[in-house]
Amino acid sequence: MWEKPTDDLGEELMSADSIDTYLHDNEKYFFDQNITETLAQLYERKAVSKATLARQSGMSEVYLHQVFSGRRNPSRDRLLCLCIGLDATLEETQRLLKLSAYAQLYPRSRRDAIIAYGILHHMELHTVNDKLFAENERTLC
Repeated sequence: MWEKPTDDLGEELMSADSIDTYLHDNEKYFFDQNITETLAQLYERKAVSKATLARQSGMSEVYLHQVFSGRRNPSRDRLLCLCIGLDATLEETQRLLKLSAYAQLYPRSRRDAIIAYGILHHMELHTVNDKLFAENERTLC
């Protein structure tokens, strides 16, 4: 399916006479999947138990189950921790951030660059956090 560029959608939104018309005309271009579904699909492709994922993501199993059941929405940092725990690719991570309406990792940000490098090089969470701490950047989870 052809996708309308986000800039075009933004221009249409700014010039729309009615939000209802805009929503109707652009329905097929809106995200059709939520974060819970996307995380579940990613989890299913990885060979890791939820207990292991919780440990690798630096969060409790209870919190993890709440995220996967849709009862909790992780913060940007917690979502990044999940991506690292799932050994997600940078593309998968950026997609999850976008679906969650969070800023994608931005290479001009020191902190984001360190996180992106860790994801690209399949680093464990504690290694990424150690580098963030060493560079006086806020650690993840």
